[in-house]
Amino acid sequence: MSEKLAPDKRHSFIHNGQKVFEWDQTLEEANIYISLPQNVPTKLFYCKIQPKHLEVGIKGSSPYLNHDLTCPVKVDSSFWTLEDDVMHITLQKRDKGQTWPSPISGQGELDPLSVDQEQRRLMLQRFQEENPGFDFSQAEFTGICPDPKTFMGGIKH
Repeated sequence: MSEKLAPDKRHSFIHNGQKVFEWDQTLEEANIYISLPQNVPTKLFYCKIQPKHLEVGIKGSSPYLNHDLTCPVKVDSSFWTLEDDVMHITLQKRDKGQTWPSPISGQGELDPLSVDQEQRRLMLQRFQEENPGFDFSQAEFTGICPDPKTFMGGIKH
């Protein structure tokens, strides 16, 4: 059931008509997908993940990405892999449930409607996680959706 609440599409950051990266997110992570250039040995690619900064590139060249992250990450739980000419970067969110408008600060941020849709999807994902026997895949919110980061399962503290 929770698969139904997983990201159903990737968001694209396009700059000057060229796709820079795609991304999606779950309650716990943000994922970045970068298509790699052909004819470059994979051992030359690198990715440096810091708590609030990301650097990606080819050794010996200027970085492809060298930007601050929108929100802080857990470095020791974050990682990157190369597969089928795509660099997949998994950033473990420091604040579980936080809705990111983009993984890279100021780059390809979602419009307010898309941020709201992401927040609703993450809230449903949180409901599913907290209530594993129920299917929330068809649930909808009316009105303002609570922040999935701070939602406490309806219990007032």
